[in-house]
Amino acid sequence: VQLQASGGGLVQAGGSLRLSCVHPGSTFNINVVAWSRQAPGKQREFVAHISSGDSTEYADSVKGRFTISRDSAKNTVNLLMNSLKPEDTAIYYCSAHNFKSGDDYWGQGTQVTVSS
Repeated sequence: VQLQASGGGLVQAGGSLRLSCVHPGSTFNINVVAWSRQAPGKQREFVAHISSGDSTEYADSVKGRFTISRDSAKNTVNLLMNSLKPEDTAIYYCSAHNFKSGDDYWGQGTQVTVSS
């Protein structure tokens, strides 16, 4: 099962983008859907996640600028990114996790480029 991530693109600093991730949903007993990112030459880092109970967590670097939300009817998790900075430039990946089975599902990544 591969998640479908979309919404990346090129935006100027201070602009906004919304990423979307279609995930398997309740069929696969997903506990958490997360976004992570990997910039060129750097390790992948956590960005945000949302649990099946709608609790959210954010990396310090994006708090107050990014908002993660879900549309359960569409099995979609969105990441609204405001006040984008050049350092947000990266490939963004969504992932879904079943803690009981240990199964993890990943999307193909979507490129976000923020110009200064």
